[in-house]
Formats: sequence, structure tokens, C-alpha cells
Amino acid sequence: MIQLKRAYEPAGKEDGFRVLVDRLWPRGMSKEKEHLDSWLKEVAPSKELRQWFNHEQNKFPEFVEKYQVELQNGDAKTALQTLLRIVQNYPVVTLIYGAKDQTYNNAAALKDIIENRLD
Repeated sequence: MIQLKRAYEPAGKEDGFRVLVDRLWPRGMSKEKEHLDSWLKEVAPSKELRQWFNHEQNKFPEFVEKYQVELQNGDAKTALQTLLRIVQNYPVVTLIYGAKDQTYNNAAALKDIIENRLD
């Protein structure tokens, strides 16, 4: 099972394996207090794609398409493969993200991408 959680929400036992999937560390958060099992910054969208998207909901479908293309190459592809292995090896994986929007963000897109690959 894959879950989503904002970095600003407290960690819980129900989170299982916690993976930060943002390229940048969440503002104002202490690395010591975040309780992460992994930080896969390479699986996050590129700076250019993130800035283009700018959390504009109307751009989300196109953002997801462009993000999928990025995940097919280089370090992003390797990081995605690592994340897929984590998901296959742990009963619960929580993707941690810093965005304010809890629906239209890279972690939500990544969750859908992973679930589609595992089906």
C-alpha cells in the first residue's frame, strides 16, 4: 500500500517505510526530526518542470505526462526503480512531500505512476 503525507505532519507507526520524494528539503523541517527511511531526490521532477507546473491545477494532467517522460531517463529512472523495489518489499510505504496542495503535487502523481506500473 502506498500512502501520501505532508512533511509537516507528524510521523506515525502506520506510515511504514517513509520516503521523501522532493528534490528540495522541506522548508523549516529538521533532518533529525523528520524520521525518514529514505530521501530519493532524483525521483522528484526536475527544477524546470517543477517551476513550469508552479502548482497550477489546470496544468496537472500535462505535468503528469512530462513527469512520466522524465522518469524514463538517467538518475530519475534509477531512483524510480529503487522506489518500485521499496514498494514491493514493504507492506506500507508513505511518500513524503512538502507541497501545500495535497491533491495536485508530484507525490500524488508519483503514487499513480507506481500503482499503474505494479498493476
